[in-house]
Parts: sequence; structure tokens; C-alpha cells
Amino acid sequence: MPKRITLKHIANTFGVSIATVSKALSDSYEISATTKEKIVAYARANNYKSKSVDLSVLHKKTKTIGVIIPNIMNSFFAKVFVGIEAKATQHGYHIISCISNESFEKEVKTLELLKSDTLDGIIISLAEETQVKEQYTHLQNASNEGIPIVMFDRISDTFNCDKVIVDDLEGAFSATSHLIKTGCKHIALISVIDNLSVGKLRVEGYKKALNAFGMPVQEKRIVRIAKHEDFDTALKIILADKSIDGLLCLEETSAVNALRLVKQMQYTVPDDMAIACFTNGRLLQHLTPSISAISQHGKHIGESAASMLIERIENDEQNHKPFQTKIVKTSLIERDSTKKL
Repeated sequence: MPKRITLKHIANTFGVSIATVSKALSDSYEISATTKEKIVAYARANNYKSKSVDLSVLHKKTKTIGVIIPNIMNSFFAKVFVGIEAKATQHGYHIISCISNESFEKEVKTLELLKSDTLDGIIISLAEETQVKEQYTHLQNASNEGIPIVMFDRISDTFNCDKVIVDDLEGAFSATSHLIKTGCKHIALISVIDNLSVGKLRVEGYKKALNAFGMPVQEKRIVRIAKHEDFDTALKIILADKSIDGLLCLEETSAVNALRLVKQMQYTVPDDMAIACFTNGRLLQHLTPSISAISQHGKHIGESAASMLIERIENDEQNHKPFQTKIVKTSLIERDSTKKL
């Protein structure tokens, strides 16, 4: 079976960049007629996605978007993908979806794989390892090759592109304030995402709320649990302080585990222990008691990211405009794990 050639293969054959090949196959005025004819002829002769080549020449675009998410098990990212897919379909675009599984190396390889095929742009939320390493050369290379990129949720402040982010600090402020207003006087924070930019912002929001209500910030009540650490043990240590009457969990899974553990320890929720968390997944409303949560409006984030990218792709004038950052406000969904105001 003959080996399928890629944009990268064609680029290496002619000693040009992938962007040059892509522009040649798209009949771009930026590429000389001679170079264009050679590349198109070679692509057709080697059966390089022949229909796509003809379509590119006629319509300038492949109508394909690459999406890289770090974790498919997280309900937030699932909601974001639903939003991306809905908006892309509305505009006639196809989606190639990939998962980095929180790995920097896999994110780099996935991006290279997407670049080797014909696509119009990329939507990405950074892997945990990428944020820890703070290495974004793979993204800069893609941008330099003319591929528009939109980041969402987990972003880099040092990489210039369009971005859609959640107001994580304000969300944590709102959740902590709610716990205080409903009677909690000693609130602990549980974080299993301390390496992530969103985790750090949520800690700041928690501290901001305590300061706003004249309550002291005690670092010992900020429980940062690494992947290799046992969650139950870490939580039992903090709950040894019998004065703790509220928990703010920075993501959904830790809230579910916290509810299980405090019930095992004979706490009554919310009278003895109130619980609030981030990421309003469907599971939270079906637990007993149901858990109050900060909704990040994932579907809306996905729709916004796709809209920003498609606007860049389809409007040449947009490519000369400054990059934008859209901030999505959160909402507190009150359920049975917190007392009523």
C-alpha cells in the first residue's frame, strides 16, 4: 500500500515551508505561479488528498479545525468541545479532535501531526506539563507558519494569540463569599490543580474573599494535593482541625471525594460541613446531598473560541487586528451542600 504523503513531505521535497505548500495548494497570490504549479502538480501526481486540493484551489479553505484538549474525562472540557463542534458545524467546518492527556510531549507531537495535514486553525487548552515547563515553542512555530491559534481556559500569558478564559478568581471569590454568608467561619481550600494557571487564580479568589470579610488567611488551610499523594489522608489531616466547617474544592472530582469522606466521618452536610466546588458537571446534582458549584459555562466558551478562530480564518482583515482575550463570567449554582441564605 503506497504511503500517504503529507504537507510536510511535500515541503521537504521542494525545500520550502509547510506554510508555503499550504498557500500554493490554496492558490495564494503570495506564491509564484511557477512554484505553485510544481507543488500542485506533485500533490496531484502523488494522490495527495486530491479532492481537498481541488477544493482548496476553488474555495481557498479546507474548512477543518484542529482541537487539542488536555483531559476528556473532565466534564468541563466535554462541554467546551460540544460548543466548539456546534459552532463549527454551523459554519460548515469539520473538527479533528485530539487529547494531550496532560502531557507536554504528547501535546507537541499532536500539534505536529495536525500541522502535517491541511487545516485552517487550532483551538487548544494547554496540558498541565506544558504549563509547568512553560515551553511554548511548538505553538510559536505553528503561528509562524501562518496557522491561527485560539487558546481557552488554560493559557499562556507570554504567547500571543486570541484567548477565551474564565474569570476563575472572581468565581472562587463568589463561592467563598457564599460559604461565609451562609455561616461558615473556618473554610479550607482543596486543590489538586495547583500546577495550573486556573488553580492559582482560584486560590487568589479564595484569599480575596477571606480578606473582604475580615477573616485571616491561614496557609495551613490551603491543602495542595499532588498526584502521587493520597487524597483521603491529606483531607483527614486538615479535618483533624475540628473547627473546619466549610470546604472549597477547586474541581469536581475532589468535591465528590470530599463529600464521600466527610459523610464517612459522620459530618452532616451542610450543617456541620458545607461544600462548594468548581466545574458544574451533571454528577454533582445527582449526589446526596447535591453539591453547590461554580458553573464555567463550558459550552459558551467553546462557541466563543470557535467563533474567534473562524473569524480569523475567513476575514483576511482580522489577521492584521490585535489579538483579543474574552473573559467569561462564572455563575454559582446553589444546591443542598451549602446552607441557604
